[in-house]
Amino acid sequence: MDTWDFPRGVASVAVMHRFAVEHGADATSILAGTSLSVADLDSADRQVEARTELLVVRNLLRALGTRAALGIEVGRSYRISAFGIYGYAWITSPTLGEAISLALSYFQLSFAFCTPVVEFHDQQMVARIRHDRIPADVQQFLVERDTFAMHRVLDDLLGRPVDIRQARFAFPEPDYGDRIAAILGVDPRYGQAETSITITAETLNQPLPQANQATLALCLAQCRELIDRRTARTGIAAEVRDHLLAGAGATGIAIPPSLDAVAHELGTTGRTLRRHLATDGTSYRILLDEARRGLAEDMLTATALSVEEIAVRLGYTEAGPFIRAFKRWTATTPAAYRRSRGPATTRY
Repeated sequence: MDTWDFPRGVASVAVMHRFAVEHGADATSILAGTSLSVADLDSADRQVEARTELLVVRNLLRALGTRAALGIEVGRSYRISAFGIYGYAWITSPTLGEAISLALSYFQLSFAFCTPVVEFHDQQMVARIRHDRIPADVQQFLVERDTFAMHRVLDDLLGRPVDIRQARFAFPEPDYGDRIAAILGVDPRYGQAETSITITAETLNQPLPQANQATLALCLAQCRELIDRRTARTGIAAEVRDHLLAGAGATGIAIPPSLDAVAHELGTTGRTLRRHLATDGTSYRILLDEARRGLAEDMLTATALSVEEIAVRLGYTEAGPFIRAFKRWTATTPAAYRRSRGPATTRY
């Protein structure tokens, strides 16, 4: 995935809230503006929109922002247990590399804002930590939090420090650079074009001590069910998505209606609709994406429309943005998706 804008559980908020309180912050102030209560943080079923977690991050920075290496400290406080069944699937994977592959496949179950792009070459894995879409005021904190949460999880999976071959950071070296070097076991390079972590193939092939194929299969089934449950829509979210699909018909969403227009059709205001969707852990943008994805898959499978024609019918000005969005939704291109479904003759 190349977006952080997906619903997530409250476990990550709970980790940050606990850290803040342990270091002297007011418990209520960390949740200010979120509609979450402290009691909500113990709920296994409560979901929040990504922007709600961003609000918690900003509250945390206001409370403890002068603390050196805050992002690293917070990141190191994430343990595998915070990820629930998603984390348990990593534990039962055969090797570290397969655990990483699984984590990427089910990235929607993570709490990350940095989106990893993994490449393999020269007998090593390079995990590029993309952060260009993260708001600037929280960017460095979240790069540090997500990078060092990932590093802590890798250590926990192996039961020992993971062997990092190289580390690069896109920001200048901070005053606590020596601490970063001590944790990673290498001297990072700063001021680079991108943030990345390199791990050798030998490390990736290390077997995990609690690997269990039968348990892994059960975990993966539960991960799939959890994703299905999070993307299932009820209440106002279902009404919005149904409205988008009903308005589209067979011709697509040539000009997507605005949130305010949909709210008017549903007899409410844009502000109220936005608030109700946020309570459901979703947003108008997410629902529009879901509607577009469903229509795109239908048109690729059942029509002979070209990719360019489908893009236009879904409200894109050209094919490029649609292809990128489709890859984000399905991890494949529209052309590859169509080939795998064996459609009728296609126009190019």
